[in-house]
Amino acid sequence: MRALQAVVLAMLLACGAVHAAPAHIDAAVPQARLAGSATFTYFGMKIYTAELFVGPQGYVPSAPFALELRYARHLKGKKIAEASAEQMEKIGAGSAAQRQAWLQQMTAIFPDVDEGSRITGVRALDGGARFYRDGAAIGAIGDPAFTAAFFGIWLDPATTAPALRQALLRQAAPQ
Repeated sequence: MRALQAVVLAMLLACGAVHAAPAHIDAAVPQARLAGSATFTYFGMKIYTAELFVGPQGYVPSAPFALELRYARHLKGKKIAEASAEQMEKIGAGSAAQRQAWLQQMTAIFPDVDEGSRITGVRALDGGARFYRDGAAIGAIGDPAFTAAFFGIWLDPATTAPALRQALLRQAAPQ
């Protein structure tokens, strides 16, 4: 029976009916599954494709989940950090002092990216955020307030990209 399940899963993966989570996401989000994906564009230029992975409980802000961004162009890590801090301000997250401290931490973690680079943010069980580049750990920020603010850029109802949020949360209900 187990062999049959493996064959069926392999067939579903091959035809795109199931989207398996990358190994670093599987390790952080038990029973991870794709909830939704969307492409972010800026003035018609594709910037990245985002994918939200959730556990069997669906999207719960206080439970582990992962957001992976696959970049479509070269961007400097410093610019990614600055844009993140600006978006946090736009959704009303944190104080000016908190955002400045978070900006310094993000600047130290976020690398430059090229077309095809993947940056994954994981909301960990302890409330902190862990970051990966192409599946390899690059840093963490343990502050739960940062974690809420950072993922709020995409998932908070006040996001500046509501269509992207809706697409990411498309299949985020519990299973």
